[in-house]
Amino acid sequence: MLVADHILARLREWGVEHVFAYAGDGINGLLAAWDRAGDRPRFVQSRHEELSAFEAVGYAKFSGRVGVCAATSGPGAIHLLNGLYDAKLDGVPVVALIGQTARTAMGGSYQQEVDLMALYKDVAADYLETVTVPEQLPNVLDRAMRTAQARRTVTAVIIPGDVQDMPYEPPKHEFKMVPSSMGMSGTSMLPDQDSLRRAADVLNEGERVAIMIGQGARGAAAEVEQVADVLGAGVAKALLGKDALPDDLPFVTGAAGLLGTKPSYQLMRDCDTLLMVGSSFPYSQFLPEYGQARGVQVDIDPSRIGMRYPFEVNLLGDAQRTLSALLPMLHRKADRSWQQGVEEGVRSWWEVLDRRAHVDAQPVNPERVFHELSPQLPDDVILTSDSGSAANWYARHLKIRRGMRASLSGTLATMGPGAPYATGAKFAHPDRPVVALVGDGAMQMNGLNELITMAHYWREWSDPRLVVAVLNNGDLNQVTWEMRAMGGAPQFIPSQRLPDVGYAELAQQLGLRATRVDDPGSVAGAWRQALAADRPCLLEFVTDPTVPPIPPRADLDQLEKVAGSLLKGDPEAWSVVREGVKAKVQEYLPGRRKG
Repeated sequence: MLVADHILARLREWGVEHVFAYAGDGINGLLAAWDRAGDRPRFVQSRHEELSAFEAVGYAKFSGRVGVCAATSGPGAIHLLNGLYDAKLDGVPVVALIGQTARTAMGGSYQQEVDLMALYKDVAADYLETVTVPEQLPNVLDRAMRTAQARRTVTAVIIPGDVQDMPYEPPKHEFKMVPSSMGMSGTSMLPDQDSLRRAADVLNEGERVAIMIGQGARGAAAEVEQVADVLGAGVAKALLGKDALPDDLPFVTGAAGLLGTKPSYQLMRDCDTLLMVGSSFPYSQFLPEYGQARGVQVDIDPSRIGMRYPFEVNLLGDAQRTLSALLPMLHRKADRSWQQGVEEGVRSWWEVLDRRAHVDAQPVNPERVFHELSPQLPDDVILTSDSGSAANWYARHLKIRRGMRASLSGTLATMGPGAPYATGAKFAHPDRPVVALVGDGAMQMNGLNELITMAHYWREWSDPRLVVAVLNNGDLNQVTWEMRAMGGAPQFIPSQRLPDVGYAELAQQLGLRATRVDDPGSVAGAWRQALAADRPCLLEFVTDPTVPPIPPRADLDQLEKVAGSLLKGDPEAWSVVREGVKAKVQEYLPGRRKG
Protein backbone atom coordinates (compact mmCIF):
# COMPACT_ATOMS: atom_id res chain seq x y z
CA MET A 1 0.00 0.00 0.00
CA LEU A 2 1.31 3.41 -0.99
CA VAL A 3 0.68 6.61 0.94
CA ALA A 4 -1.91 7.67 -1.65
CA ASP A 5 -3.72 4.33 -1.23
CA HIS A 6 -3.76 4.78 2.53
CA ILE A 7 -5.20 8.31 2.28
CA LEU A 8 -8.17 7.14 0.18
CA ALA A 9 -8.70 4.11 2.44
CA ARG A 10 -8.73 6.36 5.50
CA LEU A 11 -11.23 8.71 3.85
CA ARG A 12 -13.49 5.71 3.26
CA GLU A 13 -13.19 4.80 6.93
CA TRP A 14 -14.32 8.33 7.78
CA GLY A 15 -17.39 7.74 5.63
CA VAL A 16 -16.33 10.13 2.86
CA GLU A 17 -18.26 9.20 -0.30
CA HIS A 18 -17.34 12.06 -2.67
CA VAL A 19 -14.26 14.17 -3.29
CA PHE A 20 -14.79 17.21 -5.52
CA ALA A 21 -11.60 17.70 -7.48
CA TYR A 22 -9.67 18.56 -10.62
CA ALA A 23 -6.64 16.65 -11.89
CA GLY A 24 -3.05 17.86 -12.05
CA ASP A 25 0.39 16.33 -11.83
CA GLY A 26 0.78 17.45 -8.22
CA ILE A 27 -1.77 14.77 -7.26
CA ASN A 28 -0.86 12.13 -9.84
CA GLY A 29 -0.14 9.67 -7.04
CA LEU A 30 -3.65 10.16 -5.65
CA LEU A 31 -5.22 9.83 -9.11
CA ALA A 32 -3.46 6.49 -9.64
CA ALA A 33 -4.64 5.37 -6.21
CA TRP A 34 -8.20 6.33 -7.13
CA ASP A 35 -7.99 4.01 -10.11
CA ARG A 36 -6.71 1.17 -7.93
CA ALA A 37 -9.48 1.85 -5.40
CA GLY A 38 -12.24 1.54 -7.98
CA ASP A 39 -13.05 5.28 -7.69
CA ARG A 40 -13.92 5.10 -3.99
CA PRO A 41 -14.55 7.65 -2.63
CA ARG A 42 -16.07 9.00 -5.82
CA PHE A 43 -13.92 11.50 -7.74
CA VAL A 44 -16.34 14.23 -8.88
CA GLN A 45 -14.66 16.15 -11.67
CA SER A 46 -15.33 19.89 -11.75
CA ARG A 47 -14.41 22.34 -14.50
CA HIS A 48 -12.23 24.49 -12.22
CA GLU A 49 -10.79 24.08 -8.73
CA GLU A 50 -12.85 27.01 -7.40
CA LEU A 51 -15.93 25.09 -8.47
CA SER A 52 -14.57 21.98 -6.71
CA ALA A 53 -14.41 23.96 -3.47
CA PHE A 54 -17.90 25.43 -3.94
CA GLU A 55 -19.30 21.96 -4.69
CA ALA A 56 -17.72 20.67 -1.48
CA VAL A 57 -19.24 23.59 0.45
CA GLY A 58 -22.68 22.93 -1.01
CA TYR A 59 -22.33 19.23 -0.22
CA ALA A 60 -21.35 20.00 3.38
CA LYS A 61 -24.07 22.62 3.89
CA PHE A 62 -26.87 20.32 2.77
CA SER A 63 -25.58 16.96 4.03
CA GLY A 64 -24.31 18.01 7.45
CA ARG A 65 -21.13 16.05 6.73
CA VAL A 66 -17.57 17.13 6.02
CA GLY A 67 -17.01 18.21 2.42
CA VAL A 68 -13.74 17.15 0.83
CA CYS A 69 -12.04 18.73 -2.18
CA ALA A 70 -8.67 18.08 -3.83
CA ALA A 71 -6.40 20.02 -6.14
CA THR A 72 -2.93 19.97 -7.58
CA SER A 73 -0.03 22.11 -6.43
CA GLY A 74 0.51 25.76 -7.33
CA PRO A 75 -2.33 27.09 -9.50
CA GLY A 76 -4.79 24.38 -8.44
CA ALA A 77 -4.24 25.16 -4.77
CA ILE A 78 -4.63 28.87 -5.46
CA HIS A 79 -7.90 28.32 -7.30
CA LEU A 80 -9.42 26.52 -4.30
CA LEU A 81 -9.05 29.51 -2.00
CA ASN A 82 -12.20 31.49 -2.76
CA GLY A 83 -14.46 28.51 -2.15
CA LEU A 84 -12.54 27.59 0.99
CA TYR A 85 -12.91 31.11 2.39
CA ASP A 86 -16.63 30.83 1.68
CA ALA A 87 -16.68 27.69 3.84
CA LYS A 88 -14.62 29.25 6.61
CA LEU A 89 -16.71 32.39 6.90
CA ASP A 90 -20.03 30.49 6.85
CA GLY A 91 -18.84 27.91 9.39
CA VAL A 92 -18.91 24.91 7.04
CA PRO A 93 -16.63 21.86 7.57
CA VAL A 94 -14.41 21.30 4.52
CA VAL A 95 -11.09 19.44 4.19
CA ALA A 96 -8.76 20.30 1.30
CA LEU A 97 -6.22 17.75 0.03
CA ILE A 98 -3.50 19.56 -1.92
CA GLY A 99 -0.54 18.35 -3.93
CA GLN A 100 2.92 19.89 -3.72
CA THR A 101 6.13 19.57 -5.69
CA ALA A 102 8.50 16.77 -4.66
CA ARG A 103 10.46 17.30 -1.45
CA THR A 104 13.74 17.18 -3.40
CA ALA A 105 12.69 20.26 -5.39
CA MET A 106 11.15 22.29 -2.60
CA GLY A 107 12.95 25.56 -1.98
CA GLY A 108 14.44 25.47 -5.48
CA SER A 109 11.96 27.78 -7.26
CA TYR A 110 10.68 24.73 -9.10
CA GLN A 111 7.78 24.83 -11.55
CA GLN A 112 4.44 25.38 -9.77
CA GLU A 113 6.18 25.62 -6.41
CA VAL A 114 4.18 27.89 -4.09
CA ASP A 115 4.66 28.32 -0.35
CA LEU A 116 1.37 26.57 0.46
CA MET A 117 1.88 26.74 4.22
CA ALA A 118 2.05 30.54 3.98
CA LEU A 119 -0.78 30.69 1.44
CA TYR A 120 -3.15 28.57 3.54
CA LYS A 121 -2.20 29.72 7.04
CA ASP A 122 -5.30 31.93 7.32
CA VAL A 123 -8.02 29.97 5.55
CA ALA A 124 -6.95 26.72 7.27
CA ALA A 125 -5.73 28.34 10.49
CA ASP A 126 -7.34 25.70 12.73
CA TYR A 127 -5.36 22.85 11.17
CA LEU A 128 -2.83 22.91 8.33
CA GLU A 129 -0.06 20.38 7.88
CA THR A 130 2.35 19.05 5.25
CA VAL A 131 2.98 15.30 5.18
CA THR A 132 6.72 14.74 4.73
CA VAL A 133 6.99 11.09 5.81
CA PRO A 134 4.42 8.27 5.69
CA GLU A 135 4.46 7.81 9.48
CA GLN A 136 2.66 11.16 9.93
CA LEU A 137 -0.41 9.36 8.69
CA PRO A 138 -3.09 8.61 9.62
CA ASN A 139 -2.82 11.18 12.43
CA VAL A 140 -2.59 14.24 10.16
CA LEU A 141 -5.62 13.26 8.09
CA ASP A 142 -7.62 12.24 11.17
CA ARG A 143 -6.94 15.56 12.87
CA ALA A 144 -7.95 17.46 9.73
CA MET A 145 -11.27 15.59 9.59
CA ARG A 146 -11.98 15.95 13.31
CA THR A 147 -11.06 19.62 13.47
CA ALA A 148 -13.15 20.54 10.43
CA GLN A 149 -16.14 18.70 11.88
CA ALA A 150 -15.83 19.89 15.47
CA ARG A 151 -14.99 23.53 14.76
CA ARG A 152 -17.09 23.83 11.57
CA THR A 153 -14.18 25.21 9.60
CA VAL A 154 -11.64 24.57 6.85
CA THR A 155 -8.59 22.37 7.31
CA ALA A 156 -5.94 21.41 4.77
CA VAL A 157 -3.46 18.58 4.24
CA ILE A 158 -0.55 19.13 1.82
CA ILE A 159 1.03 16.00 0.32
CA PRO A 160 4.17 16.35 -1.84
CA GLY A 161 4.10 14.28 -5.01
CA ASP A 162 6.96 11.98 -4.05
CA VAL A 163 5.40 11.26 -0.64
CA GLN A 164 2.18 10.12 -2.34
CA ASP A 165 4.14 7.35 -4.10
CA MET A 166 6.08 6.12 -1.06
CA PRO A 167 5.19 2.78 0.58
CA TYR A 168 2.91 3.45 3.54
CA GLU A 169 4.42 2.81 6.96
CA PRO A 170 2.20 3.32 10.04
CA PRO A 171 3.61 5.12 13.09
CA LYS A 172 5.56 2.76 15.32
CA HIS A 173 5.40 2.37 19.08
CA GLU A 174 8.47 4.54 19.43
CA PHE A 175 9.72 7.89 20.65
CA LYS A 176 8.56 10.82 18.45
CA MET A 177 5.88 8.79 16.71
CA VAL A 178 2.21 9.91 16.93
CA PRO A 179 -0.51 7.25 16.66
CA SER A 180 -4.13 7.93 15.77
CA SER A 181 -7.59 6.43 16.05
CA MET A 182 -10.87 6.73 14.19
CA GLY A 183 -14.05 8.55 15.01
CA MET A 184 -15.39 11.27 17.26
CA SER A 185 -18.51 11.38 19.38
CA GLY A 186 -21.05 14.15 19.17
CA THR A 187 -21.38 16.64 22.00
CA SER A 188 -23.60 19.52 23.01
CA MET A 189 -22.84 22.25 25.51
CA LEU A 190 -25.29 23.56 28.08
CA PRO A 191 -24.94 26.80 30.08
CA ASP A 192 -24.96 26.67 33.87
CA GLN A 193 -28.23 27.11 35.79
CA ASP A 194 -27.37 30.52 37.16
CA SER A 195 -26.79 31.94 33.67
CA LEU A 196 -30.00 30.36 32.42
CA ARG A 197 -31.93 31.91 35.30
CA ARG A 198 -30.49 35.38 34.61
CA ALA A 199 -31.42 35.03 30.95
CA ALA A 200 -34.94 33.97 31.87
CA ASP A 201 -35.31 37.00 34.14
CA VAL A 202 -34.39 39.34 31.29
CA LEU A 203 -36.81 37.67 28.89
CA ASN A 204 -39.64 37.47 31.42
CA GLU A 205 -39.36 41.16 32.20
CA GLY A 206 -39.60 42.19 28.54
CA GLU A 207 -42.90 43.37 27.11
CA ARG A 208 -41.95 43.48 23.41
CA VAL A 209 -39.62 40.55 22.73
CA ALA A 210 -37.85 40.09 19.40
CA ILE A 211 -35.96 36.92 18.46
CA MET A 212 -33.20 36.84 15.84
CA ILE A 213 -32.10 33.41 14.63
CA GLY A 214 -29.36 32.21 12.30
CA GLN A 215 -28.17 28.91 10.90
CA GLY A 216 -27.10 27.83 14.40
CA ALA A 217 -30.78 27.56 15.30
CA ARG A 218 -31.59 25.13 12.49
CA GLY A 219 -31.68 22.14 14.84
CA ALA A 220 -33.79 24.03 17.37
CA ALA A 221 -36.79 25.04 15.27
CA ALA A 222 -39.33 23.47 17.63
CA GLU A 223 -37.75 25.15 20.66
CA VAL A 224 -37.59 28.57 18.96
CA GLU A 225 -41.27 28.24 18.06
CA GLN A 226 -42.15 27.37 21.66
CA VAL A 227 -40.12 30.27 23.06
CA ALA A 228 -41.79 32.68 20.63
CA ASP A 229 -45.21 31.38 21.67
CA VAL A 230 -44.50 31.68 25.40
CA LEU A 231 -42.98 35.15 25.14
CA GLY A 232 -45.40 36.45 22.52
CA ALA A 233 -42.42 37.31 20.34
CA GLY A 234 -41.76 37.89 16.68
CA VAL A 235 -38.91 36.01 14.97
CA ALA A 236 -36.60 37.50 12.34
CA LYS A 237 -34.00 35.47 10.46
CA ALA A 238 -30.45 36.21 9.38
CA LEU A 239 -29.89 35.29 5.74
CA LEU A 240 -28.05 32.04 6.56
CA GLY A 241 -30.94 31.12 8.86
CA LYS A 242 -33.61 31.39 6.15
CA ASP A 243 -34.44 27.69 6.43
CA ALA A 244 -34.09 27.54 10.24
CA LEU A 245 -37.80 28.25 10.81
CA PRO A 246 -40.75 28.06 8.39
CA ASP A 247 -42.09 31.29 6.91
CA ASP A 248 -45.69 30.12 7.19
CA LEU A 249 -45.63 30.68 10.97
CA PRO A 250 -47.56 33.95 11.42
CA PHE A 251 -45.02 35.58 13.75
CA VAL A 252 -41.98 34.92 11.49
CA THR A 253 -41.03 38.23 9.90
CA GLY A 254 -38.55 36.85 7.38
CA ALA A 255 -35.06 38.03 6.57
CA ALA A 256 -33.41 40.90 8.42
CA GLY A 257 -30.88 43.42 7.17
CA LEU A 258 -30.38 45.26 3.90
CA LEU A 259 -31.94 42.38 1.94
CA GLY A 260 -34.61 41.89 4.58
CA THR A 261 -38.26 42.69 5.08
CA LYS A 262 -40.09 45.66 6.48
CA PRO A 263 -41.66 43.70 9.38
CA SER A 264 -38.19 42.47 10.44
CA TYR A 265 -36.96 46.05 10.46
CA GLN A 266 -39.99 47.15 12.50
CA LEU A 267 -39.55 44.23 14.90
CA MET A 268 -36.03 45.35 15.76
CA ARG A 269 -36.92 49.03 15.77
CA ASP A 270 -39.73 48.69 18.31
CA CYS A 271 -38.70 45.81 20.63
CA ASP A 272 -37.55 46.25 24.22
CA THR A 273 -35.88 42.82 24.52
CA LEU A 274 -33.72 40.89 22.04
CA LEU A 275 -32.97 37.15 22.05
CA MET A 276 -30.37 36.16 19.45
CA VAL A 277 -29.90 32.44 18.77
CA GLY A 278 -27.19 30.88 16.61
CA SER A 279 -26.49 33.95 14.52
CA SER A 280 -23.48 36.15 13.77
CA PHE A 281 -25.70 38.77 12.06
CA PRO A 282 -23.24 41.65 11.60
CA TYR A 283 -25.39 44.66 10.66
CA SER A 284 -25.87 46.58 13.88
CA GLN A 285 -27.94 49.27 12.16
CA PHE A 286 -30.66 46.64 11.69
CA LEU A 287 -30.61 45.64 15.37
CA PRO A 288 -32.23 47.69 18.17
CA GLU A 289 -30.61 50.99 19.09
CA TYR A 290 -27.98 50.53 21.78
CA GLY A 291 -29.66 51.01 25.16
CA GLN A 292 -33.12 50.44 23.68
CA ALA A 293 -33.36 46.71 24.38
CA ARG A 294 -32.03 44.29 26.93
CA GLY A 295 -30.34 41.36 25.26
CA VAL A 296 -29.68 37.63 25.61
CA GLN A 297 -27.48 35.68 23.21
CA VAL A 298 -27.23 31.92 22.67
CA ASP A 299 -24.31 30.61 20.61
CA ILE A 300 -22.15 27.50 20.58
CA ASP A 301 -19.05 29.39 19.38
CA PRO A 302 -17.26 31.29 22.16
CA SER A 303 -15.55 33.53 19.62
CA ARG A 304 -18.94 34.93 18.56
CA ILE A 305 -20.40 35.50 21.99
CA GLY A 306 -21.14 39.11 22.91
CA MET A 307 -19.83 40.62 19.67
CA ARG A 308 -22.97 41.84 17.82
CA TYR A 309 -24.90 43.72 20.50
CA PRO A 310 -24.30 44.77 24.13
CA PHE A 311 -26.05 41.67 25.49
CA GLU A 312 -26.84 41.47 29.19
CA VAL A 313 -26.54 37.67 29.32
CA ASN A 314 -24.37 35.56 27.00
CA LEU A 315 -25.20 31.84 26.97
CA LEU A 316 -22.52 29.56 25.56
CA GLY A 317 -24.26 26.39 24.46
CA ASP A 318 -26.03 24.29 21.88
CA ALA A 319 -29.19 26.09 20.72
CA GLN A 320 -31.56 23.14 21.10
CA ARG A 321 -30.38 22.08 24.56
CA THR A 322 -30.09 25.65 25.82
CA LEU A 323 -33.60 26.67 24.75
CA SER A 324 -35.01 23.41 26.12
CA ALA A 325 -33.44 24.17 29.50
CA LEU A 326 -34.61 27.79 29.35
CA LEU A 327 -38.25 27.10 28.46
CA PRO A 328 -39.42 25.90 31.92
CA MET A 329 -38.09 29.15 33.41
CA LEU A 330 -40.06 31.39 31.04
CA HIS A 331 -43.47 32.86 31.97
CA ARG A 332 -46.21 32.89 29.36
CA LYS A 333 -47.14 36.48 28.59
CA ALA A 334 -50.81 37.27 29.04
CA ASP A 335 -50.70 40.37 26.86
CA ARG A 336 -50.49 39.17 23.24
CA SER A 337 -50.88 42.58 21.60
CA TRP A 338 -47.19 42.85 20.64
CA GLN A 339 -47.18 39.53 18.79
CA GLN A 340 -50.55 40.27 17.22
CA GLY A 341 -49.13 43.52 15.86
CA VAL A 342 -46.14 41.64 14.45
CA GLU A 343 -48.44 39.14 12.75
CA GLU A 344 -50.53 41.91 11.21
CA GLY A 345 -47.36 43.49 9.84
CA VAL A 346 -46.30 40.16 8.33
CA ARG A 347 -49.70 39.67 6.63
CA SER A 348 -49.53 43.17 5.21
CA TRP A 349 -45.98 42.62 3.96
CA TRP A 350 -46.87 39.48 2.00
CA GLU A 351 -49.65 41.49 0.31
CA VAL A 352 -47.13 44.21 -0.57
CA LEU A 353 -44.78 41.63 -2.09
CA ASP A 354 -47.64 40.17 -4.13
CA ARG A 355 -48.47 43.62 -5.53
CA ARG A 356 -44.81 44.41 -6.23
CA ALA A 357 -44.38 41.13 -8.09
CA HIS A 358 -47.24 42.02 -10.43
CA VAL A 359 -46.05 45.53 -11.28
CA ASP A 360 -45.37 45.83 -15.00
CA ALA A 361 -41.72 45.84 -16.07
CA GLN A 362 -39.67 45.68 -19.26
CA PRO A 363 -40.06 42.84 -20.05
CA VAL A 364 -40.26 40.68 -16.87
CA ASN A 365 -40.29 41.89 -13.27
CA PRO A 366 -37.61 39.88 -11.41
CA GLU A 367 -39.77 39.92 -8.27
CA ARG A 368 -42.44 38.03 -10.20
CA VAL A 369 -39.94 35.31 -11.13
CA PHE A 370 -39.41 34.49 -7.44
CA HIS A 371 -42.98 35.15 -6.35
CA GLU A 372 -44.38 32.68 -8.90
CA LEU A 373 -41.83 30.07 -7.86
CA SER A 374 -42.61 30.19 -4.14
CA PRO A 375 -46.00 28.37 -4.10
CA GLN A 376 -44.72 25.77 -6.58
CA LEU A 377 -41.71 24.72 -4.51
CA PRO A 378 -41.70 20.98 -3.73
CA ASP A 379 -41.87 20.17 -0.02
CA ASP A 380 -38.38 18.63 -0.05
CA VAL A 381 -36.70 21.17 -2.32
CA ILE A 382 -33.14 22.42 -1.79
CA LEU A 383 -32.63 26.06 -2.79
CA THR A 384 -29.37 27.78 -3.59
CA SER A 385 -28.91 31.43 -4.47
CA ASP A 386 -26.01 33.37 -5.83
CA SER A 387 -24.85 36.75 -4.58
CA GLY A 388 -26.18 39.82 -6.35
CA SER A 389 -29.70 41.09 -6.93
CA ALA A 390 -31.00 37.50 -7.01
CA ALA A 391 -30.24 37.31 -3.29
CA ASN A 392 -32.66 40.19 -2.64
CA TRP A 393 -35.60 38.37 -4.16
CA TYR A 394 -34.52 35.02 -2.68
CA ALA A 395 -34.47 36.62 0.78
CA ARG A 396 -37.87 38.25 0.51
CA HIS A 397 -40.16 36.34 -1.84
CA LEU A 398 -39.53 32.65 -1.15
CA LYS A 399 -41.68 31.17 1.63
CA ILE A 400 -39.78 28.37 3.29
CA ARG A 401 -41.90 25.47 4.55
CA ARG A 402 -40.91 22.64 6.89
CA GLY A 403 -38.52 20.18 5.27
CA MET A 404 -37.07 22.65 2.75
CA ARG A 405 -33.41 23.58 2.76
CA ALA A 406 -31.85 26.80 1.47
CA SER A 407 -28.48 28.55 1.55
CA LEU A 408 -26.12 30.96 -0.17
CA SER A 409 -22.76 32.57 0.47
CA GLY A 410 -23.89 34.44 3.54
CA THR A 411 -20.70 35.96 4.94
CA LEU A 412 -18.18 36.14 2.11
CA ALA A 413 -21.07 36.98 -0.26
CA THR A 414 -18.93 35.87 -3.17
CA MET A 415 -20.22 35.59 -6.69
CA GLY A 416 -20.30 32.19 -8.29
CA PRO A 417 -21.40 29.54 -5.76
CA GLY A 418 -25.11 29.27 -6.66
CA ALA A 419 -24.72 26.66 -9.42
CA PRO A 420 -21.89 24.58 -7.86
CA TYR A 421 -23.73 24.58 -4.52
CA ALA A 422 -26.60 22.96 -6.44
CA THR A 423 -24.30 20.27 -7.83
CA GLY A 424 -22.96 19.55 -4.36
CA ALA A 425 -26.52 19.38 -3.05
CA LYS A 426 -27.47 16.81 -5.71
CA PHE A 427 -24.57 14.57 -4.71
CA ALA A 428 -25.61 14.92 -1.08
CA HIS A 429 -29.29 14.24 -1.85
CA PRO A 430 -29.70 12.70 -5.32
CA ASP A 431 -33.34 11.97 -4.49
CA ARG A 432 -34.35 15.61 -3.88
CA PRO A 433 -35.15 18.42 -6.34
CA VAL A 434 -32.76 21.37 -6.35
CA VAL A 435 -33.30 24.93 -7.61
CA ALA A 436 -30.40 27.36 -8.17
CA LEU A 437 -31.18 31.08 -8.50
CA VAL A 438 -28.40 32.86 -10.36
CA GLY A 439 -27.78 36.30 -11.85
CA ASP A 440 -26.31 36.65 -15.31
CA GLY A 441 -23.05 38.00 -13.90
CA ALA A 442 -22.53 34.91 -11.73
CA MET A 443 -23.68 32.71 -14.59
CA GLN A 444 -20.99 34.12 -16.86
CA MET A 445 -18.39 33.92 -14.09
CA ASN A 446 -18.93 30.29 -13.02
CA GLY A 447 -22.38 29.00 -13.87
CA LEU A 448 -21.89 28.21 -17.56
CA ASN A 449 -18.99 25.90 -16.69
CA GLU A 450 -21.07 24.26 -13.97
CA LEU A 451 -23.76 23.40 -16.52
CA ILE A 452 -21.20 21.09 -18.15
CA THR A 453 -20.73 19.27 -14.84
CA MET A 454 -24.49 18.97 -14.36
CA ALA A 455 -24.88 17.59 -17.88
CA HIS A 456 -22.10 15.10 -17.20
CA TYR A 457 -23.51 13.64 -13.97
CA TRP A 458 -27.29 14.09 -13.91
CA ARG A 459 -28.12 10.56 -15.06
CA GLU A 460 -26.70 9.25 -11.77
CA TRP A 461 -29.26 11.10 -9.65
CA SER A 462 -32.42 9.21 -8.74
CA ASP A 463 -34.40 12.46 -9.00
CA PRO A 464 -32.95 14.26 -12.04
CA ARG A 465 -34.66 17.58 -11.32
CA LEU A 466 -32.18 20.44 -11.03
CA VAL A 467 -33.47 23.83 -12.17
CA VAL A 468 -31.05 26.69 -12.83
CA ALA A 469 -32.86 30.02 -13.13
CA VAL A 470 -30.85 32.84 -14.71
CA LEU A 471 -31.89 36.48 -14.37
CA ASN A 472 -30.77 37.88 -17.70
CA ASN A 473 -30.84 41.67 -17.29
CA GLY A 474 -27.52 42.48 -18.98
CA ASP A 475 -26.29 44.28 -15.88
CA LEU A 476 -24.20 43.65 -12.78
CA ASN A 477 -27.33 44.83 -11.06
CA GLN A 478 -26.49 44.70 -7.36
CA VAL A 479 -23.34 46.78 -7.85
CA THR A 480 -25.25 49.21 -10.07
CA TRP A 481 -27.76 49.83 -7.29
CA GLU A 482 -25.02 50.06 -4.68
CA MET A 483 -23.30 52.72 -6.77
CA ARG A 484 -26.55 54.69 -6.92
CA ALA A 485 -27.65 54.29 -3.30
CA MET A 486 -24.31 54.29 -1.48
CA GLY A 487 -21.96 56.19 -3.75
CA GLY A 488 -24.36 58.62 -5.41
CA ALA A 489 -22.80 57.63 -8.75
CA PRO A 490 -24.60 56.84 -11.99
CA GLN A 491 -24.31 53.48 -13.66
CA PHE A 492 -20.85 53.14 -15.25
CA ILE A 493 -21.59 51.28 -18.47
CA PRO A 494 -18.11 49.79 -19.17
CA SER A 495 -18.07 48.05 -15.77
CA GLN A 496 -21.75 47.19 -15.43
CA ARG A 497 -23.12 46.09 -18.79
CA LEU A 498 -22.70 42.41 -19.62
CA PRO A 499 -22.38 40.81 -23.05
CA ASP A 500 -25.58 39.21 -24.27
CA VAL A 501 -25.43 35.42 -23.96
CA GLY A 502 -28.01 32.89 -25.08
CA TYR A 503 -28.10 30.91 -21.83
CA ALA A 504 -31.01 28.71 -22.90
CA GLU A 505 -29.35 27.90 -26.24
CA LEU A 506 -26.11 26.93 -24.53
CA ALA A 507 -27.95 24.67 -22.07
CA GLN A 508 -29.78 22.96 -24.93
CA GLN A 509 -26.48 22.30 -26.69
CA LEU A 510 -25.37 20.44 -23.56
CA GLY A 511 -28.45 18.21 -23.70
CA LEU A 512 -30.37 19.95 -20.91
CA ARG A 513 -33.92 21.25 -21.04
CA ALA A 514 -34.06 25.01 -21.44
CA THR A 515 -36.57 27.80 -21.94
CA ARG A 516 -36.19 31.54 -22.52
CA VAL A 517 -38.95 33.54 -20.83
CA ASP A 518 -39.59 37.15 -21.83
CA ASP A 519 -43.36 37.26 -21.24
CA PRO A 520 -44.60 37.86 -17.64
CA GLY A 521 -47.62 35.65 -18.28
CA SER A 522 -45.34 32.69 -19.03
CA VAL A 523 -43.36 32.77 -15.78
CA ALA A 524 -45.58 30.45 -13.72
CA GLY A 525 -45.91 27.92 -16.54
CA ALA A 526 -42.16 27.87 -17.13
CA TRP A 527 -41.59 26.99 -13.47
CA ARG A 528 -44.20 24.20 -13.66
CA GLN A 529 -42.55 22.64 -16.69
CA ALA A 530 -39.03 22.92 -15.26
CA LEU A 531 -40.03 21.34 -11.94
CA ALA A 532 -41.56 18.42 -13.84
CA ALA A 533 -38.66 17.92 -16.28
CA ASP A 534 -36.91 14.59 -16.74
CA ARG A 535 -33.44 16.17 -16.54
CA PRO A 536 -31.79 19.40 -15.39
CA CYS A 537 -33.45 22.47 -16.84
CA LEU A 538 -32.29 26.06 -17.34
CA LEU A 539 -34.81 28.90 -17.28
CA GLU A 540 -33.55 32.14 -18.79
CA PHE A 541 -35.74 34.95 -17.48
CA VAL A 542 -35.23 38.23 -19.35
CA THR A 543 -35.70 40.69 -16.50
CA ASP A 544 -35.80 44.43 -16.03
CA PRO A 545 -32.61 45.84 -14.42
CA THR A 546 -34.38 49.02 -13.28
CA VAL A 547 -36.69 47.29 -10.76
CA PRO A 548 -35.23 48.54 -7.47
CA PRO A 549 -34.23 46.21 -4.59
CA ILE A 550 -35.81 48.59 -2.09
CA PRO A 551 -34.34 48.07 1.41
CA PRO A 552 -36.68 47.75 4.42
CA ARG A 553 -35.71 51.29 5.36
CA ALA A 554 -34.34 53.84 2.91
CA ASP A 555 -32.87 56.75 4.85
CA LEU A 556 -32.64 60.32 3.57
CA ASP A 557 -28.95 59.96 2.72
CA GLN A 558 -29.62 56.97 0.45
CA LEU A 559 -32.51 58.74 -1.29
CA GLU A 560 -30.36 61.82 -1.87
CA LYS A 561 -27.57 59.70 -3.34
CA VAL A 562 -29.92 57.86 -5.70
CA ALA A 563 -31.40 61.18 -6.83
CA GLY A 564 -27.90 62.58 -7.27
CA SER A 565 -26.79 59.63 -9.35
CA LEU A 566 -29.76 60.08 -11.68
CA LEU A 567 -29.11 63.80 -12.08
CA LYS A 568 -25.47 63.01 -12.97
CA GLY A 569 -26.60 61.29 -16.14
CA ASP A 570 -27.47 57.71 -15.24
CA PRO A 571 -28.39 56.16 -18.61
CA GLU A 572 -31.46 54.49 -17.11
CA ALA A 573 -32.60 57.45 -15.01
CA TRP A 574 -36.19 57.63 -16.25
CA SER A 575 -36.73 53.87 -16.00
CA VAL A 576 -35.30 53.86 -12.47
CA VAL A 577 -37.70 56.62 -11.39
CA ARG A 578 -40.68 54.94 -13.04
CA GLU A 579 -40.04 51.46 -11.59
CA GLY A 580 -39.04 52.84 -8.18
CA VAL A 581 -42.24 54.81 -7.80
CA LYS A 582 -44.39 51.87 -8.93
CA ALA A 583 -42.65 49.51 -6.48
CA LYS A 584 -42.74 51.88 -3.51
CA VAL A 585 -46.40 52.84 -3.93
CA GLN A 586 -47.42 49.19 -3.41
CA GLU A 587 -46.72 49.65 0.32
CA TYR A 588 -49.54 52.17 0.60
CA LEU A 589 -52.29 50.58 -1.49
CA PRO A 590 -55.30 49.04 0.30
CA GLY A 591 -54.74 45.36 -0.43
CA ARG A 592 -54.91 45.32 -4.21
CA ARG A 593 -52.47 45.07 -7.07
CA LYS A 594 -51.48 48.09 -9.12
CA GLY A 595 -49.68 47.76 -12.42
